Parts: sequence; C-alpha cells; structure tokens
Amino acid sequence: MSEVKISAATRTEFGKGAARRIRRDSKVPGVLYGHGSDPVHLTLPGHELLMALRTPNVLIALDIDGKTNELAIPKSVQRDPLKGFLEHVDLQLVKRGEQVNVEIYVHTEGELAPGGYLLEHVLNALPVEAEATHIPESVTVSIEGLAAGDSILAKDITLPKGTTLAVEGDTVVLQVLAAQAEEAAEGEEAEGEEAAEA
Repeated sequence: MSEVKISAATRTEFGKGAARRIRRDSKVPGVLYGHGSDPVHLTLPGHELLMALRTPNVLIALDIDGKTNELAIPKSVQRDPLKGFLEHVDLQLVKRGEQVNVEIYVHTEGELAPGGYLLEHVLNALPVEAEATHIPESVTVSIEGLAAGDSILAKDITLPKGTTLAVEGDTVVLQVLAAQAEEAAEGEEAEGEEAAEA
C-alpha cells in the first residue's frame, strides 16, 4: 500500500465561522488523534486530500508545519450532502507495524445461477485487522452459480496475507434471495384479470 504525502498546518481557530473560512480557502479542517496523545487540530489542502481519499483506507504521511511527520488513516469523513465537497476529516495516528481495525470493501465477480435471483450485500464492507502500512483496499468474492438460499460467510472469504477478520466467522456477508416482487406483481395482474372477467 502506497503512502500519500500531504502537508498540513495546525490550527488554533475553531467553530463554524473558522471552518467556513478554511473551506473558502479550498482547505479542509481535520483532527488527528490516537496513541493517547492530545488531538491535533489541522488544516489540510482540499484537493490533495480529496484525491487521497479516493483510495479506501489510504495511508497518509502528514508533514505538520514542516516540523513533524506522522502516519495516519482516515476514520471519519464528512461531506456536504448536496455538493459532495469535504467538510471535515478525522484521522487516526498509526505507527509502522501496528495492527489497526478497518473496513474493506467487498467486490463480487461471476454470475448468479439462472432464475432472476437477487444478491443482497448484508455487509458492504468487511471489518478486518491489518498492519497499518499494509491495509488491503478490498476483497473479491466469487458468486458464480449461487442460487436462492445460498450465502457467503465472513470465514468463507480469502483475506490477503497478514489480514484477519475483526468480525465473527459466521457473520453473513452476502446472501442470494429469490426475486419475489416480480412474482407478486404477476399474481396481482392475474387476480385483476379474473375480477374483470367476473
């Protein structure tokens, strides 16, 4: 996993007015916390941060005020619900070799068995524990040939080396359902036709 270097500055102004001024300058307010140290309030470059966050669980190498270098991963990202721009980010301090709990995306490949089945993502992201500098971006699961009633459990998913589950192995991640809505609609149409004929 590659590191993304970002220069950040500590901030001393707080509140909505200060946050608005920061965003007006195309920057993002953030907080860095972890390892029992006091939270550090930061101002981060908006475009660079946005590009970095396109990679899930990105490892960010922070240069703070040109004095301190820290490694961090994003823990909480707030976006404007309408425009989508970054409003605030929480970063967790990490160290090389440290195990961290994160969620990784579950991608699927293959086709379900014929028959109009529906695939339900019970978990969109899988909780795992991984070394801070080797966090996988995602896992891929084959759904080839699965039919109604089939499911994939957390323990069935092959994880990258050095990554372990942070959830019970029997947790359902994906399950296949019969397409009931269409059948119900067809049944209603048939009843309607019978009523019209009567």
